[in-house]
Formats: sequence, C-alpha cells, structure tokens
Amino acid sequence: MSQNLRDIMTGQVMTVNETQSVQEAAAVMSTYNIGALPVVNSSGQMVGIVTDRDITLRTTAQGESAQTPISQVMTAQQVVQGTPDMDVHQAAQLMAQQQIRRLPVVENEQIVGMVALGDLAVQQQYANEAEQALSSISTPSAPQS
Repeated sequence: MSQNLRDIMTGQVMTVNETQSVQEAAAVMSTYNIGALPVVNSSGQMVGIVTDRDITLRTTAQGESAQTPISQVMTAQQVVQGTPDMDVHQAAQLMAQQQIRRLPVVENEQIVGMVALGDLAVQQQYANEAEQALSSISTPSAPQS
C-alpha cells in the first residue's frame, strides 16, 4: 500500500513573511536548524521559498545588506510543491527531476507541511527512491548565468 505525503510530512512548518529581512530568515534557520523556509504573504499564502543557499548567493555574495527583504532573494517563480494527497513515489520522482531536497506541501494555497529527502530515507520502503533522488539532485546542472 502506498502512502501519501500527509503520512510522512512534517506538519509544523516554520515560515517567514516576504517583507521580513534575510537576517530574520537566517535567524529562524539557525534557531530551528533548517535550511529552507516557505515564504508567505500577509494572507498566509505561500509565495516562494528561501534557502540558506539563496541568502548566501543572492545577498552575502552580492554585498547586499542583512536588511534586504526576503522577497528580493527568494525563489518565487514556479516553486515546486506537493499536496497532502500526493503519492510518496510521485514526490520522490518530482524531487529527483527538479533536483530539490525539500518539498513544500500546500493545500488551498496554504503551507501545511514539508517533506525532506531525509523523510523518504527513514521510511524503509522509500529508501531506494531517496537514494535515486539524491543521486539525481547531486548531479551538477549547468551553471546559471
């Protein structure tokens, strides 16, 4: 019997508002030991995602201020996401294809959970898919210009 993301996702997801600073986002990441935060607007709708790598490459490396709004460094276009009813196998394939380690789970435009590659790896029946996804994710893609 296959499982849905609802069965394995982390339900308590920390988020940041698009108007908060990258310093605030980095502080949340540090406090909770996480590398990605869904970004929400004032209505609580997910509008993007910001990773520790986004902050490093789009803020620090560019000499931007720690007060730079998250909206300027987050990934907003085509944020890959799943739904609570999505099959875990489909999610693993999607993560491999898109080369992502974390998949936000969204229902009615609200973030309801997060699935990480590690969540797949600890589920014994998905260990092979997690391994395949990781090998796809770890394959370098062409540098972005």
